[in-house]
Amino acid sequence: MAKLTGKIIDPTTGATVQARVQVLSPNGLQLAPEDAMWKVGTGEPFFYSNGDFSLDVPRGHSRITVERGTEYRPWTGTVSVDHASETLALDIELERWADLPDRGWHPGNTHIHYDEKEEKPDERLRYDSRVEDLRMTAISILRRWDLNYATNKYPLGVLNDYTDTHHHVQVGEENRHNDKDGWSRGYGHVMFLNIRNIVAPISRGALIDTFDPDYPPLSWACDDARDQDGLVIWCHNGQGMEAPIAAALGKVDAINLFDPYWNDVEYDIWYRMLNCGIKMPASTGSDWFVCSANRIYSQTGGAFSYDDWLAGIKRGETFITNGPAISISVDDSPPGSTVQVSAGGTTHVKVDWSSHYSVDTIEIVQDGSVVKRVSTDASNATAGSLEADIQVGADGWIAARLGSTQRDSFAQALWAHTSAVYIDAGGKKSDAQAASAALFVRDIEDSMVWVKTKGRFYTDAQRAEVVDLFGQGLDVYKGLMR
Repeated sequence: MAKLTGKIIDPTTGATVQARVQVLSPNGLQLAPEDAMWKVGTGEPFFYSNGDFSLDVPRGHSRITVERGTEYRPWTGTVSVDHASETLALDIELERWADLPDRGWHPGNTHIHYDEKEEKPDERLRYDSRVEDLRMTAISILRRWDLNYATNKYPLGVLNDYTDTHHHVQVGEENRHNDKDGWSRGYGHVMFLNIRNIVAPISRGALIDTFDPDYPPLSWACDDARDQDGLVIWCHNGQGMEAPIAAALGKVDAINLFDPYWNDVEYDIWYRMLNCGIKMPASTGSDWFVCSANRIYSQTGGAFSYDDWLAGIKRGETFITNGPAISISVDDSPPGSTVQVSAGGTTHVKVDWSSHYSVDTIEIVQDGSVVKRVSTDASNATAGSLEADIQVGADGWIAARLGSTQRDSFAQALWAHTSAVYIDAGGKKSDAQAASAALFVRDIEDSMVWVKTKGRFYTDAQRAEVVDLFGQGLDVYKGLMR
């Protein structure tokens, strides 16, 4: 066996950088240092490197792939070994195809847990934020009866031992409720970032034990987090019977889409919230380890600071992606803005996008419907712009999204979506609003039946409190149907 050593370099800075590495022997076997930590998740296996690695390779041709985050081009190469006594030294330069932080866009992962099988959480935590090139990494405390999460050992707040100038690591909380019938997401799951104290109970209902009540509702937990200046993010594409209620009552700052990963287009609940006039920025995370490249980019207006990054999310100046970059302006206004347009008038929409992988489709979405679509039909379509004048008939929203059939090393199809630009047409209501509100009315009425007949409570007063809360949300949507 010959000895292969590698050094991974960012040629712009000259610094040695962390990355994930794959080395395939001539017969296709995975080669790695003896003590290597491996990537978790679907797709291609990689081991983590702190920037230097050393391993044994057999005679013949071995193939090497190195990846870092989503803004660096993957590096591939081949080494050839003729003699077992050889020593091969390889300098690997990872070039950027984009530098979004230089433009004030900083990537973060809002939702990470390590489960009880993780034996080295400290080591993995040091790698994850750096290998994925994230400016903000949020792990969260979560408790349930059947799992002992390895990440529960970390205290709330900034983890100074894992934080440096370019990587901020924060501990938050996932607060949640599941229905025991099929372990459905009952009231739902919600993330709290930037909190100082645990919001209790962390979990309720079947997540705790057979006899734990379906009480209190998550909306009250959101209030507690807000009282601490926390950021509230609803998880899992808005799943859970309480999501539309908390959103309607103004208790949620953003919604996580595709955590842990993207399978199918699941924008429905989010689009319906937007149609109802609820200002709801898009966010995302990976949930179970870093099992996808999902990340939210938040605009800080300059260099990274955690406070400015949170403010960008609250403002709605975000986009979410597992690789490609996308931006939108409506009459020169960014996501999160409100644009005044007379009913019957038009707005000018501009979408810019770029990607390491080729992109198939770029779309402008208005009130949940695609109003402009461009199919690239090209294997090298890695950047472009789309402009269109969009007619406005009523209050609503406009956003942009893209997709690709190409898959990354996590075996995920490529996607990206901007948060919405809101349209104020003088209060004129859209058909989309009435239709979306009607669907939420139906959903909440069904949920109230569950609360009244299946929900478990210690007292009738507890049940009445939850019914009243759900009724408040119901009234909001009934008002939007008129």
